[in-house]
Amino acid sequence: MTEQTALPDAPEAGVAGAKPDTAVVGDALGVGVAVGLSGFAFGVTSAGSGLTLAQTCALSLLVFTGASQFALVGALAAGGNPLTAAAGAFFLGVRNAFYGLRLSQLLALPRAVRPFAAQWVIDETTAVALAQPTRRAVRIGFTVTGLTLYVLWNLTTLLGALGAEAIGDTDAWGLDAAGPAVFLALLAPMLRDTTERTVAALAVLLGLGLLPVLPAGVPVLVAALAAPVVLWARGRRTRGAGIGEEEGER
Repeated sequence: MTEQTALPDAPEAGVAGAKPDTAVVGDALGVGVAVGLSGFAFGVTSAGSGLTLAQTCALSLLVFTGASQFALVGALAAGGNPLTAAAGAFFLGVRNAFYGLRLSQLLALPRAVRPFAAQWVIDETTAVALAQPTRRAVRIGFTVTGLTLYVLWNLTTLLGALGAEAIGDTDAWGLDAAGPAVFLALLAPMLRDTTERTVAALAVLLGLGLLPVLPAGVPVLVAALAAPVVLWARGRRTRGAGIGEEEGER
């Protein structure tokens, strides 16, 4: 992804990819509505895993990061230790901190607003914001996506938790797979180079391969090691190639 070090504040004729505010709002609403509706699946899954209505709604209101929420309730439903389940959810949520570092530069929000905006720093708002060519468009995309998704996610979480008893077995309906499916759909287009694809593939192999032998929630923690392992191997290969070129020049 190309680094954006300086953004114009408003659309200009010379800005590549500049588009009107209505187009940005349309894109943001599309993402917010599409992903927000999957909160219903989370509500059903969470209630089916034994969490109360209040606990389920509190997760969406306070945590508000779908992959971490699904990881937590999934590990609990599988009989995992609550601390392990929470640790797995935490490590999945750490990525949002890195998103925040980049978005803080692009949004350039007043200090008083930043703590509130931080609640909306997730995969979807980051993806929409990074796709914009101007600071105005970044702010519009981030705000509309965040607001739409936050409202819909929490509303559908409540409806899903209330309707869980009527639906019955969530596994039979396959609703427990909705969250991971959405996450993968968002992640796949971001895997643009060999290093990113290698990290993703290794994480999948570790996570799935260790499911039968480790307690619920632990494979997710181990899969997080894929990134440092691949980056270490890449750095070592790069250093080796550099040394080989130096020796060849002598």
